[in-house]
Amino acid sequence: MFPIAASELIQIFRNRLVLITSFIVPVAICVLFVRQHETFAAIGSLGYIAAIVMFTVAAFGLYATAVTTLASRRQNLFLKRLRSTAACDAGILAGLLLPVVVLAVVQVTAILTALAVIAGRPANVVLLAVAALATLAMMIGLALATAGLTNSPEHAQVTTLPVTLGVIGVTSWVGVSGTEDLTLLKRLLPGGSATELTMNAWNGGVAVTESLPLLAPTLAWVVIAVVLATRLFRWEPRR
Repeated sequence: MFPIAASELIQIFRNRLVLITSFIVPVAICVLFVRQHETFAAIGSLGYIAAIVMFTVAAFGLYATAVTTLASRRQNLFLKRLRSTAACDAGILAGLLLPVVVLAVVQVTAILTALAVIAGRPANVVLLAVAALATLAMMIGLALATAGLTNSPEHAQVTTLPVTLGVIGVTSWVGVSGTEDLTLLKRLLPGGSATELTMNAWNGGVAVTESLPLLAPTLAWVVIAVVLATRLFRWEPRR
């Protein structure tokens, strides 16, 4: 797994397009939110800013990059060649996705730390970490499922749009309007409960025992995505 991950990390840093679209652009957007935190906090809250920067990295830096990577490695038959080695299927996928996951964790941690330094620390750091990890797990699961429908790296620009724009839209909707109205719908949509959990962790005022059940919808999406991935994922180029 680790040799595959090391090789994949080198490929990421060699690909300028991936670096710009999947890492530099999300970070630039997040920096804007952090620098203008007073303006955006007036629209929602500091918890909303934390949620939107987290999902920006998760959607663009992690999800889109993971789908593009898997589609590219399938197209050039790299996945097929890896399956002829001693590495198991889970180890192959873990090796290919580990670099983007680690980079996403580093990005989210750095940006949220910067927000905490500038605007004040979150009310519950542990709960915030749990929300972030659940979000990244959900996006990885969705990436595996989407990769099964993606024929090529170019096609990934189209297949990733619904989820990418969808989760960002849900995060903004929940972050600005809250969950007092249409509570069930907002919590069941991908990213809705994770956004509320992040807001509770940062803003405080809600007991941990009331916030933890919000993990259930996010983890349910992880399960759904993994089930879809097992049915849709292909190791050889799609015809």
